Order: sequence, then C-alpha cells, then structure tokens
Amino acid sequence: MKDPLKPNDFPASRFATNESHRPTHGNVNLPRRRFVLGVAGGGLLTAAGLWPALAWGQEHAGGMPVLRGTDIRLKIGLTPVNFTGAARQATAVNGMVPAPILRLKEGETVAIHVTNQLAQPSSIHWHGILLPFDMDGVPGLAFPGIAPGETFTYRFKVQQSGTYWYHSHSKFQEQTGLYGPLILDPAGADPIQADRDYVVMLSDWSDREPEWIFRRLKQSSDFFNYQMPTVGDLVQDIRTMGWAQAIDKRKMWNAMRMNPTDLGDVSGAAYTYLANGMSPAANWTAIARPGERVRLRVINGSATTIFDVRIPGLKMTVVSADGQDVEPVAVDEFRISVAETYDVIVQLPDERAYTIFAQSIDRSGYARATLAPRAGMAAPVPQMDPKTWLSMVDMGMGGMHGMEGMEGHDMSGHSGQSDASQRSMQGHDMAEMRHGEQEHGKTGMPGHGMGNMHGMQHDNQPAPQQMPGHGKAAGNGMKDMKGLDTEPGVDARVMSPSTSLADPGPRLRDNGRRVLTYADLRTIGGPLDPRPPSREIVLRLTGNMQRFVWGFNGKKFSEHEKVYFKYGERLRVTLINDTMMNHPIHLHGMFSEVESEEGAFQVRKHTVNVQPSKQISFLVTADAPGQWAFHCHLLYHMEAGMFRTVVVA
Repeated sequence: MKDPLKPNDFPASRFATNESHRPTHGNVNLPRRRFVLGVAGGGLLTAAGLWPALAWGQEHAGGMPVLRGTDIRLKIGLTPVNFTGAARQATAVNGMVPAPILRLKEGETVAIHVTNQLAQPSSIHWHGILLPFDMDGVPGLAFPGIAPGETFTYRFKVQQSGTYWYHSHSKFQEQTGLYGPLILDPAGADPIQADRDYVVMLSDWSDREPEWIFRRLKQSSDFFNYQMPTVGDLVQDIRTMGWAQAIDKRKMWNAMRMNPTDLGDVSGAAYTYLANGMSPAANWTAIARPGERVRLRVINGSATTIFDVRIPGLKMTVVSADGQDVEPVAVDEFRISVAETYDVIVQLPDERAYTIFAQSIDRSGYARATLAPRAGMAAPVPQMDPKTWLSMVDMGMGGMHGMEGMEGHDMSGHSGQSDASQRSMQGHDMAEMRHGEQEHGKTGMPGHGMGNMHGMQHDNQPAPQQMPGHGKAAGNGMKDMKGLDTEPGVDARVMSPSTSLADPGPRLRDNGRRVLTYADLRTIGGPLDPRPPSREIVLRLTGNMQRFVWGFNGKKFSEHEKVYFKYGERLRVTLINDTMMNHPIHLHGMFSEVESEEGAFQVRKHTVNVQPSKQISFLVTADAPGQWAFHCHLLYHMEAGMFRTVVVA
C-alpha cells in the first residue's frame, strides 16, 4: 500500500528529499533493554578514528566542545555514530552530536558562518533568539535555506542572556542529530551565581529513518505504543472499582476511539534517549564537590519526547525558564516539554553520586546522567513511574455528571502541591464562544478569532484587564458543545477546557513529589510591555489521531492562510487544546508572556506547553516585523500540519 503522505504540509518540505544519504536498514531487532539503554561505549565514532575530529583545540565544558567569540564557523555534515550497538550516520555540526555549545555575549554582534556539506539543503534556527526575521533560519519564510556546498552567514546582535538552543528547521534533520546548546552570557555580572555550570541536553535518537517513522504514524498513530490496555489491567480495575465501572470505563474509551495510554507519538520501541549525546548505559557525568552551587542548564532538544526530570535525593531550585530568570522555586521534579529550557541550582550534600533521571512521558524509556564528586562514580537508577491511564480531566470532562468515578486521578488530592494549587486544579470553563467566529474575527483578517468575547474591545482600542476565559465559568456539559462538531481534521472537541496552570499534568499528579508547574514560575522584572491587549486571537489545537493530521482550528498548514499581527500592537493569543496530547507551541521572533488564570502576568517563555484539554493565554507585543513561524514543536506534528505563518506588518 502506498504511504499516505501529502507534500507541502510544512513550508520547509519544498526543500526535503527522501534523506537517501542515510542508508535504509532492515528491522531493528535489538534486545529490548539494550535498545532502551544504548551501549556504554556508543556515541560518536571519532574516538575510533572513523571520522576526523573537527573540534580540535576547542574549549570543553563537561566533555562538550564550546565555541566562543563574534566570528564562528560551523559545518553541517554526516558523522558516523553508534548509540545502540549498530553503526548509523547522523546529521552533525562540526562532527558533533549534539552540536558544539555556542557561548555568545549579550550586546555583541556576531557572525556565524554555516557551511552545508550535505547533499541537500539545510538550515539552522536560533530558538528563542530575538533577531531580524531574515536571520531566523526557517526555509521558505526567512530565507531559501542553505544549498549544498554553500555557506550562509547569520549576523545579528545578541539582545538577551540565558539558556537557549539551535537546531535545523529543514525537514527531519533535527531528529537525525542537528541540534546544539546556545548559551548567552549577560553583558554584566550574572545574577545567578554558581561554582560550576553544565549543560544537560536531552534528546531522542532512532536507528530508523524519520521518514519511516512518519509513514508508520500516518498509517497507525499508535504504531509505537506498547502500552495498550491488557487483560491484567482489566482484572486490576475490577478489583479496585468493581466489574460495572471497569467495563464502563473501557466502553467509554472504545466509543471515543481513543487510547488512554497514548501520551507520545514515538516510544522507546524506536528511541534511545540521550543526555549530551550519550545513552543511559554510557552515563554522561558532571563533576561537583559537596557544597558547591552547580547550575544545570537543562534543554529538551528532542524531536518529539517530553521528559520528567528529577535527581533522587536532591532538591532542585529552578532559577530560569526559557532563558528568562524567575523567582527561585525549590522542586523535586519538573516536566520539560520539547524545546523548553530550565536552569536549576543543586548542591551535593556529601561525597556520593546522584542520578540525573529524565523519564519519557510515556514511561517507555529514560535518559540518564550522573552528578558526582569524581569521574567513574554512579548512583542507582530509579524505576520508572507507573504507566497510568489518561483521565476524564485530561479529556476536558472532569465536571461531567457520572464521570467522576472514571477519572484516572483524584484531582482534589494532588499530593506535593499547595492547597491553592489543589483548588486551582478543579479547572475553569472558558467563556462562551461561537464556533465559526474563532477563525475570522471582526477585523476580517484570517486567523483572528475573537469568538463571542464580550468585553473585548476591537479596532486597537484599550481592552479591560479582566478578560473572559480568566477565572470565569460558563457552565459545562453537552449544551456547550453546540457547533463544536468534529470534521476530517478534528476527532474531538473539549467540553470544558481548564485554565489551571497548577496542574502538573498526566502521570505527575499524586506522585508524592513536589512537581513544578507554570503556576510556580514568575519571571523577574515583570512584563516587557505594560500595555493591556487591544484584541485577542483564539486558536484551537486540533488533530485527528487516526489519520495523524494536526493543525489549528481543524486546518493544517497547507489548507490555511497566514495570521496577521499589526506592527506595534499588544495582543492576547488564547490556545485551547482539543486533543489528548501535549503541544509545545513556539512563536518565533517574539516572547510569549503567559497569563495567570486571573489575567495577570505570570511567566515569559518562547515555548508554551499546552496540556490536554487545557486553555492557556499569553500576551505578545508585535515588535518584530517580518514573517515568523508559529508551530507545535513536536516535529511529527509540525510536519503533519500544526504550523502557521505569522506576519508582522
């Protein structure tokens, strides 16, 4: 049967090839545990003399090469790697996976010369960086891409500081290794003081071709899900909730044609999870002495994997989110969605080793590193958490009569969170909104969905601070679903989206640990722009799991027009997740300032993760003229259509 792929779902696809430079291999039949953990001596094959070491003479930080200065040269090419026991080729920068750490300084103008040694076009996008749109690195929007054999010079002034990263924006090159850390040092003294400073870059690697993975997802979206409900699960449910409820629970999921364990697109069945390019068996190690303040800059450079990160036995103090300093908050664990970054401070209390443990959201595997006083030390690796089902809360049905007993978790008993957080997690309904007005608001511009936002002003007039959808309930139940019918690109609509920022999300509730949420994050210094928004854009995050089609408002990229921001305006963007999956939404060129449930400034981010059935709003100042990418950062969702072009003019 022919693979059901359609061209031009994503603008960079015009530069895509079949990646024929990466040889197609047969079925991967490695033993299950070995495939998850990788090999102890894996990674780049430069040590064996199989590839020229292009990083000679570079500074190193924790074993990772570092490039500094205002004039930097990078080469994109193929590099042999071995993460699983089988030799493969990766798309690398200067022969490195991850690419070298780039360490730039705020206030300086840099020139980064990127030479493409591949047989097909390539690109580099500077994720979260404020720069001219023609330096942003998105083929088809910012520039044509870097042709084979050519060099493109990115030139921009560094206007910020913090932890960021860079990656390819050409087809699947990010999945095959083209990603790296980008650290911007402040012009003055760093307000975050630390004795040691390490990058921990998480990623997912597959020996299979990304095109093969994408085809399997299009044919069967749960192809990589090895956690299908079993007879054993049924027996356990019968014991805990009784025969009738256990059967009703399964009937409900069957009626919705959805899988209650489908938290990720690709699992450990196809992935080995890496920390700084090293498999769990290889165990990358950061050295620190007891009492030292250690700054860990955690970056999720995965193609599609969301990680839950903790260091058993140590508290972590979160001091920065997406490169922006936040008021310190001590936690045991945090979920880091694809493309997000978190800086944490930790201190070793003794001479023991501690495991940096990052389990995938679907609990099919993990990345692992070690923090220790000496090289060669190791600590026990914890067991992965249970593979619990999604709940009715995750489906936006938490308040529906008769559903309470079917929830996978008791939202009122969320251990490890504050009382205020528990109350907040009961959820709020969004204000009334008429389907059809989401897509074309009163401005007449495509994508400007105002809905029935009574109280919102238009035509660039000031809007009130208290907006609908922020702490205001409009009731719930089927009556609110009028007009929100499904269509070919939409297989579900959320009845009562929650605006709570205090919910840590599926598989983190009630785990007995103090888990970070967006409600805990408060960016130091407040908003960049004190003006209230003059208008609101409402976008629903939609998908059809069976067809593996993703988009905004039921339309994928190839079916929709551009979204227009007026230069200089302050506007609110409200995202409603109609799906069962998390969507890390990234707006290029401008920061997104997430609002609290009451409509107040909360946290500044470049990537906003929207949980299943959640509604989240952020303010943005359209101060960057040009055309910018706006998309889900799950690579296969973006390729399947969850992408829009934002024009600022």
